[in-house]
Amino acid sequence: MLSYPSGMTVSSRALGVLSAALRAQRNQRRTRWRKLSPGRQALLVVAHLRKGETYADLACGFRIGTSTVYRYIREALELLAAMAPTLAQAIEVARRKAFVILDGTLLRIDRVGMTSGYDRAFYSGKHKAHGLNVQVVADPIGRLVWISPPLPGARHDMGAAREHGIIDALATHEIPRRPTPPIRAPGRRSRFRSGAVGRIWAPAATGACPGTRRTSTPPTPAAVDPASGPTPS
Repeated sequence: MLSYPSGMTVSSRALGVLSAALRAQRNQRRTRWRKLSPGRQALLVVAHLRKGETYADLACGFRIGTSTVYRYIREALELLAAMAPTLAQAIEVARRKAFVILDGTLLRIDRVGMTSGYDRAFYSGKHKAHGLNVQVVADPIGRLVWISPPLPGARHDMGAAREHGIIDALATHEIPRRPTPPIRAPGRRSRFRSGAVGRIWAPAATGACPGTRRTSTPPTPAAVDPASGPTPS
C-alpha cells in the first residue's frame, strides 16, 4: 500500500488540547514507551474523526499496525468523552448568553443488521440515510456549547431533545432558544410598487396568510392621444 502527504482543515488548538490530554494520561500511567508520541497519536485520531480515514489507511501512513490504530483511537475517544461537559454545566454557560440555538443533526453511519431489520431504527427518512441523531446547543454566533449523546437516527429532533431533558432544562432556567428557521414553501410571484419582481410566501390557491400585508400594483395611467390634445372641461 502506498502513502502520500495530505492535509485537513482543523485548528491547531484542537490538536494541542488532545495532545496535552494524551500526554497527561501517559504520565499518570507511567507509560515508558509508545510507538507514536502524544502529538502523533493526536494527529492520527484527528485525521480519523475529521476525514473518516480507515484503520488500514492510518496504519500505512503512520507505519504502525491496524490493531494499534484501533487502540489509539479508542483511548483518545474515552479521553474526549470524559472531557465533555454535562448538560447542567452547559446550562450554566447558556444562562450567560442572550439566547441559544437548538438544532438536531444526523451523524451518518454504515448500514447495520439489514437482514434482521435492526437498521430501521437508524434510518432517517428526512436525510434518506442511516445515522445517529444528536442534539446541539450553540451560542448566538454558532459556537458549540453542548452536544447530546447519540440516539438512533429515526428519532425526531423534538422527541430526542425532550428525552435528553434539554427542553425542560431551558424552560426551567428561562433561557430563550431559537431553532433553525424552517425551509419556506414555494409561493407565488408578485410585482411590488417599484416594479421589481419579488416573492410572497403564501400559497397561490388560498391567498395571503392572515396577518400578511399584501402589496398592490400601482394603477396604470390612461393613455392620451397627443394629436387630440387635452379634453375640454
